[in-house]
Amino acid sequence: MNQYPAWKYMLIGLILLVGVVYALPNLFGEDPALQVTSARGFAVPPTLETSISDALTAEKISIKGQEQAGNRLLYRFESAADQIQAAEVVKRTLGEQYVVALNLAPATPSWLRALGGKPMTLGLDLQGGVHFLMQVDMDTARSQQLDRFVDDLRASLRSESIRYVSVRREGNGLVALLRSSEDREQALDILRRDQSLQGLDVETLETEEYFGIGAKGQEAQLQELQQTAIKQNITTLRNRVNEIGVAEPIIQQQGADRVVVQLPGVQDTVEAKKIIGATATLEYRAVDEQNDAFTAAQTGRVPPESRLYTDMNGQPVLLKKRLIVSGDQLIGASSGFDQQTGQPQVSVTLDGVGAKRMLDFTRDNVGNRMAVVYIEQKPGGRKIEEVISVAVVREPFGKRFQTTGLDSMSEASQLALLLRAGALAAPMEIVEERTVGPSLGKDNVEQGFKSVVIGFVLVLIFMAIYYRVFGLVADLALFANLVMLVSLLSMLGATLTMPGIAGIVLTVGMAVDANVLIFERIREELRSGNTPQASIRSGYDKAFSTIADANITTLIAAFVLFLFGTGPIKGFAVTLSLGIVTSMFTAIMGTRAVINLIYGGRKRVAKLAI
Repeated sequence: MNQYPAWKYMLIGLILLVGVVYALPNLFGEDPALQVTSARGFAVPPTLETSISDALTAEKISIKGQEQAGNRLLYRFESAADQIQAAEVVKRTLGEQYVVALNLAPATPSWLRALGGKPMTLGLDLQGGVHFLMQVDMDTARSQQLDRFVDDLRASLRSESIRYVSVRREGNGLVALLRSSEDREQALDILRRDQSLQGLDVETLETEEYFGIGAKGQEAQLQELQQTAIKQNITTLRNRVNEIGVAEPIIQQQGADRVVVQLPGVQDTVEAKKIIGATATLEYRAVDEQNDAFTAAQTGRVPPESRLYTDMNGQPVLLKKRLIVSGDQLIGASSGFDQQTGQPQVSVTLDGVGAKRMLDFTRDNVGNRMAVVYIEQKPGGRKIEEVISVAVVREPFGKRFQTTGLDSMSEASQLALLLRAGALAAPMEIVEERTVGPSLGKDNVEQGFKSVVIGFVLVLIFMAIYYRVFGLVADLALFANLVMLVSLLSMLGATLTMPGIAGIVLTVGMAVDANVLIFERIREELRSGNTPQASIRSGYDKAFSTIADANITTLIAAFVLFLFGTGPIKGFAVTLSLGIVTSMFTAIMGTRAVINLIYGGRKRVAKLAI
């Protein structure tokens, strides 16, 4: 009557074993560590590891361990003092080409890491880190949009062979001066039908000498531009932080024009500013095919319609001033291989406006070269402009195109990375900065751990006294429930915060609630005169529907909290949801299995210790 088949015991044992294994990494703590990555996310060269090791050895700094994960090097140290000293040495050795960040690396044994075991990710309130509030410069975003309108109108007028005196920005709009009323009518027709010039309120202007057109951006279009710029910047910041290996960043909008950035575990605010504070964008420009870049660089005489840049190797490149497409019009970029030639390539996707401008340019410039310019505004006002790619236009293209001629797959991946993570739709400025020290996080962890332990012990004592043997079984299930909850949080990579700890404490109480219902039902069956074996079976069977209803309704509430909540509320909802799932397993299947082992094999049971 009260026995499980062997396979069910084995299944329960296997689940508990997996839970124990993946909960173990949380017992080993963390090592002070140094993380080294390329400033632009490039793969680190093989010689870099040797350079760093030699520099640290020369300063007599002992390394506990070192490893390479993707595009970053990680060095572990015995103490925080060694970590800080090593950071100064490595920064001095590598210069600005690499980002050297202080970090805390899990001290999980290698055999556990080989199985995919990793500790829970702690939030900013537990682990420490940096918090930034960034203001998006919407005035500059609007100015950039007006500049694009000016460039588009000039290009359209030239393509239609319409003579104009000037097209320029003026205040919050643009002004075009033409030589005749016929030219103005043709220009007005262009403004009405050109998709890239939509969103302008147009009026005619009369002057003594010329026929003018005035245009201002529509308020609805400017509001949409503001929201698009915010979303683009959030996506770009998230990509930039993720690409350099900062775990579990929190990047979200606050208000109409602000973005909150939280980097748990990052202790060096200066390096954090370098990661998120520098504004970067991309520009596609035509190469000046009529003039020589080396001659312009040597003589200092640059043609008026061109501008001199340098590539990644420091060689001069002469580009046209006219902008073809900017980085905020880029939707995606990915590296791969050309199916026909098997050579590395980068596939690029543009939005509608960018696609039209690219198609117009490439249709008229087949056989000419086009360059990608990477522009980065460093903290302190220093600006870097560098040509990262030059390719020949083989045929007209628009929304989707491929950049080929790359030397290796590594170069293709690096170019795709810059294209994906480089563009900010509008400049951003850090208006608020806070540092949460590791000591404060440590206090929070200790207090949260203490609250869980106290609640856990009190529940254990109550259950053992009130329900005797059955209470001890419930205590065992409660301990298994906590282990499984920790292992699930570790395996899923969920971020644990103080509200998440509150969810764990609540789970401790809810986990025994199911056993209380089952045990009270067994007592009722015994008082009704049923045999002990029948009472156990009936107690579990009849209490199941009540337990399932209560837990499902709570799970629905937790799901709604996760769906509509933000930040701390999501953390609470995650631990509550996982706790409900694990408690259902341990309180029903787990305790039933142990009770079956104790009483199920007996032919005659005089009384139950409940």
